[in-house]
Amino acid sequence: MSEERRVGTVSRGIRCPIIRQGDDLAQIVTDSVLGAAESEGFAMRDRDVIAITESVVARSQGNYCSVNDIAQDVKNKFGGETVGVIFPILSRNRFAICLKGIAMGAKKIVLMLSYPSDEVGNCLVNIDKIDEAGVNPYSDVLSLEKYRELFGYGVHEFTGVDYVAYYSDLIKEAGAEVEIIFANQAKAILDYTKNVLNCDIHTRVRTKRILLAAGAEKVFGLDEIMNAPVNGSGCNERYGLLGSNKATEDTVKLFPRECKDLVLDIQKRVLDKTGKHVEVMVYGDGAFKDPQGKIWELADPVVSPAFTDGLIGTPNELKLKYLADNDFANLSGEELKKAISDSIRAKDANLVGKMASEGTTPRQLTDLIGSLCDLTSGSGDKGTPVVLVQGYFDNYTN
Repeated sequence: MSEERRVGTVSRGIRCPIIRQGDDLAQIVTDSVLGAAESEGFAMRDRDVIAITESVVARSQGNYCSVNDIAQDVKNKFGGETVGVIFPILSRNRFAICLKGIAMGAKKIVLMLSYPSDEVGNCLVNIDKIDEAGVNPYSDVLSLEKYRELFGYGVHEFTGVDYVAYYSDLIKEAGAEVEIIFANQAKAILDYTKNVLNCDIHTRVRTKRILLAAGAEKVFGLDEIMNAPVNGSGCNERYGLLGSNKATEDTVKLFPRECKDLVLDIQKRVLDKTGKHVEVMVYGDGAFKDPQGKIWELADPVVSPAFTDGLIGTPNELKLKYLADNDFANLSGEELKKAISDSIRAKDANLVGKMASEGTTPRQLTDLIGSLCDLTSGSGDKGTPVVLVQGYFDNYTN
């Protein structure tokens, strides 16, 4: 009988060379993971997960566009007059460069900010101050003057930026007039213009539906700007500017284009070299919320834009502590271990609604593993754009 494994899930950041446009990313990822296994003395196993951060995928694809490209696309779609830009997130990295391009493609921008915070939790004004002012954020529309009178000139807790002033200045510097209002009802913008660019990420389909039903004439989401090349630029057919990041002061790196072929290629290369069937995914932001800053990490449209088929679905797990405290409360030691192991081996294929699975996380595998990878790779200088997760699909019986 083989010796019992003492370790469950392990997540390793894998160092890689700096990726440039045109690099053979599948080869680099495969060589980097297998090289790390050899140098660190661990073996590859079936159902290991190799995850690649979206930024190096987009970089290898050369998927960039400029503010001039964005301006041209906005002008083509809206006609170059007044555009209502609603529900953007407050981010220098994620939205400011996009806003610069949008403003360059219009005569006037009516910028409508949600309050007290943006969609992903970046705080504009403290909710307690909203209560003190007697303002109802669900219904009240505030002008810039009213907003300043009530709440003054607050700055973001982490960045020290007054996003209201920052976005206003950015629009003016791009050559457009600006008017700023604060509202949480999409149709409030229609009192100012019937041409609307809705910049929300996860609620974009609903927002567009509400605007069109309320009489908007032209409505495009951020996912429909740069959804085709402009002047030979990059693009993203499915997500447009969603998931983009600042590259330089005048360019953005877009979310990766179709990359299912990449994950399948890496899966095949590892199988050919090791005989092991691994799963492979591309990941961006994790899907978790920071309790201190109240920021929900997921500014990308999805955690994973591409993954192999073995990562489809949700976990199907039993809650060990529930079994230990209830079904087998009278057992201990080896007897308890055997009883729980037998329960796991015999568990139903679908545990939905069963008490023994209560409290297990009913989330997509790609969202869970992508979040683990995002935390492992970090967003700074670790230099590990590839993550190898081993033992994720193990359970107590393995």
